Amino acid sequence: MKLIKRKHELTIEQRKLDTNLWIIALVSMLAYSVYAVVGSSMMAFFKDSSISVWPRLLTSAAMEYGVAGLGITLVCIIRRESFASYGLKRENAVKAILGAIICFIPLIVFKIASGQFEGYEPLSVMVSADLHKAGIISTIIGTLIIGLVWGFFEGFNYAVIAEIISRRHPVKNKYFDWGVLVAAIMGIMFHPIHFDTVGIIDLIVTFIALYGMLIVRKHTGNSWGCVFAFIFIWNAF
Repeated sequence: MKLIKRKHELTIEQRKLDTNLWIIALVSMLAYSVYAVVGSSMMAFFKDSSISVWPRLLTSAAMEYGVAGLGITLVCIIRRESFASYGLKRENAVKAILGAIICFIPLIVFKIASGQFEGYEPLSVMVSADLHKAGIISTIIGTLIIGLVWGFFEGFNYAVIAEIISRRHPVKNKYFDWGVLVAAIMGIMFHPIHFDTVGIIDLIVTFIALYGMLIVRKHTGNSWGCVFAFIFIWNAF
């Protein structure tokens, strides 16, 4: 009876936010489930340099966008909300970017100190090497696609999810936020986890980077720091 009563007490806005989260979760899980089923075959396809780079790039981009991007896009379309309403604006953009960079410093230092750093390669994915061999036009267009999917949408996806959860479960604490916590944990779940000493340190600095980046987004009201971090740090080291 208490559960039924509580459900009836939800406001229209709270119900919309719950629906938004379900849309994002179901779309992402569906895309990830497809990848889980055919992942090994797709990985072989992506790595096969004998196949034209474009079908490999577009297929991998579609899968990535399905997991991190399609859900939030559908929510914005259904709710008639702009991306700007989730922090993509000029105000405090520089503060958000600088704050995100600071939060990623422990992760960067760890990558270098642990010998995992193999060169700085922003906007680089599995097919990038073959893309660069396809000519300057292909390189430019392909790099823009990579930046849009693996940089913009992946980073912005975390910002939107954190914002929706924060609106649904608001807290007054300056340094704690349910949306930030859930989004940061979600990011870690898609990150390789090892339980040796190096793995635990990696887990800690990764959490600091993601949680800090999203707290900065919350306090600045600007999501460009998340986008910048995923283009020039997360997918570059």
